[in-house]
Amino acid sequence: VQLQASGGGLVQPGGSLRLSCAASRSIFSIREMGWYRQAPGKQRELVATIFSIGNTNYGDSVKGRFTISRDNAKNTVDLQINSLKSEDTAVYHCMVRDGTALYWGQGTLVTVSS
Repeated sequence: VQLQASGGGLVQPGGSLRLSCAASRSIFSIREMGWYRQAPGKQRELVATIFSIGNTNYGDSVKGRFTISRDNAKNTVDLQINSLKSEDTAVYHCMVRDGTALYWGQGTLVTVSS
């Protein structure tokens, strides 16, 4: 599965962005999709994941501000990011777990700065 992430950019604190990740094939049977992020000098961390039955999981630092969704018809997984903070600055990577295989997109940069 190839993944193409988009939607990153420069935004002011308190602003919003919507990230989208498009898969190269049908995601209908894919159990888990999600987003991770990596800030400069830090380890990659969980942002959010969504499972085929619709349940979701969020990292503690983004709960209440970020919302993950998937569209099986469009083969996309989106991340709505609200109330952005400077500490949300990072490269955001989408991921797909298909059975035992793990796939990563190339990442999209989100910069939060005034």
